[in-house]
Amino acid sequence: MAARSQYAELARQLTALGAVKRGLARILPADCPGGSAAVLTMLERHGEMRMSRLAELLAVDMSVTSRHVAHAAQRGWIERCPDPDDKRSRILRLTPEGRDVLDELARRTTEMFARTLDDWSDDDVGQLSSLLSRLRDSFGDCRDWRYEDAHTRTPMRQET
Repeated sequence: MAARSQYAELARQLTALGAVKRGLARILPADCPGGSAAVLTMLERHGEMRMSRLAELLAVDMSVTSRHVAHAAQRGWIERCPDPDDKRSRILRLTPEGRDVLDELARRTTEMFARTLDDWSDDDVGQLSSLLSRLRDSFGDCRDWRYEDAHTRTPMRQET
C-alpha cells in the first residue's frame, strides 16, 4: 500500500487535470459542445438506448440529457425512433452524420495529444494510458458508493 503522502500527491495531480480537460474542450467544433460529444460517445460505445439509460450513463439529470439530445438530434447526429416495447418512449440511435462527427473529434483529439506530448516516448504514453485505465477500473461506478461520514464524504463501497 502506498504512503498517505503519495495519495495526497495523486489527488493534487488529478485535480490539476482540469487543464487537460479544458484543452480537450477547446478543440471541439463550435457546433459540438462537450455535452453533445458525450451523448455521441455513449451511443457509439453502448449502442442504441432510451434517454433514461443515457442519463444514467452520463450521470446527469434527465433535463440536462434532454437538452444535449435535442442539440444532437437537431443537427442530425442522432435519431429518436419509437421504442417497439413502449410506443411512448424513444430509442436514441447514432446516425452516419453522428459517426462522422465522432471521427472528426477523434482526429482532433489525436492531433492535440500528438502535438502536446511530442516529447513523450511511446512507452510513456502507453504506461499513462494503462495506469489511467487501471485507476478508472479501480473506482468502478462511483454512483454505487455510500459514504461512511456524510460531512467528510469518506467513501465506503456498497456491498454487492
